[in-house]
Amino acid sequence: MSPVTGSEAHTVNGAEAQVIPLHGPGRVSPPAAPPSPSSEPSSEAPVVAFPAAPPAPAEPEPLPESVRSALAFLRNRLTGDYTVDEFGFDAELTETLVLPPLRALYEKWFRVDTFGVENLPATGGALLVSNHSGTLPLDALMTAVAVHDETGGRHLRGLGADLVFKMPLVGSFARKAGQTLACNADAERLLSGGELVGVWPEGFKGIGKPFSARYKLQRFGRGGFVSAAMRAGVPIIPVSVVGAEETYPKLGDLRLLARVLGLPYFPVTPFFPLLGALGAVPLPTKWTIEFGEPIRTDDFTPDAVDDPMLVFTLTDQVRESIQQALYRRLAQRKNIFRG
Repeated sequence: MSPVTGSEAHTVNGAEAQVIPLHGPGRVSPPAAPPSPSSEPSSEAPVVAFPAAPPAPAEPEPLPESVRSALAFLRNRLTGDYTVDEFGFDAELTETLVLPPLRALYEKWFRVDTFGVENLPATGGALLVSNHSGTLPLDALMTAVAVHDETGGRHLRGLGADLVFKMPLVGSFARKAGQTLACNADAERLLSGGELVGVWPEGFKGIGKPFSARYKLQRFGRGGFVSAAMRAGVPIIPVSVVGAEETYPKLGDLRLLARVLGLPYFPVTPFFPLLGALGAVPLPTKWTIEFGEPIRTDDFTPDAVDDPMLVFTLTDQVRESIQQALYRRLAQRKNIFRG
């Protein structure tokens, strides 16, 4: 028998046959099956087409915050799910309807810069005392926006003249926006409740003064606001507003018409009433609002509020602080429209 590599040879009936082992280096694959006569040779695998999967539905974009707030406001109005405090203040209405248009004036029209915001307390009551000017009380509204935005949402509860609450619609709307009558009893209750209260002691004498007397503080009255702050034991924060005097420069006063309408004055400006409603648009002056260093009242004894000389001294101190801040800001201002 001759040696065969990787296989063994056997003789069957005189013929030599080769046996291929199942394992080892001599393994040979079985021959491939012959192609079908009907099939044609192909060099590429057949491609099977499947229908495309439908695209996933796009997720709806979230609604803007302003739209969500408006929808929530409408839902709460329809269901009655909102609160009003004992003074008639509706915080949700103020946040949704009152502050947004005022903020547009604050940021885009008057471009208000604020100073001394660190003097505004984060919690607890305080009395903000400000100068008053501009023919219309826009300075009070802009100060309310500044307080709200700079304190992270605290509302300024303004003390308004009785004329405001006698006007149809205006009075009820003012109460819903946080205003209340300028009296010591209401002021003390708000201050003792931890609210920020705003007062403008010049009153109509301040906003109605002629343009020639701009930035000259009028008399502050008998100091009732100081008494309220002393009884509540809260600080007094002087506030100085520059820019409001030039929004409606008051050149004259139609006193007869003012008496007929029951108003303290009827202003004549360079554009009103000459241009009608167009003349009522305020000039886009550049504003600054400065919150001065607080004047403490909690160091006084309870009976100190009955000392008229002490009350007068504190009143004069607040007035002088505001006046000096006005002079300082005016000296730094280069242009009434650019600041």
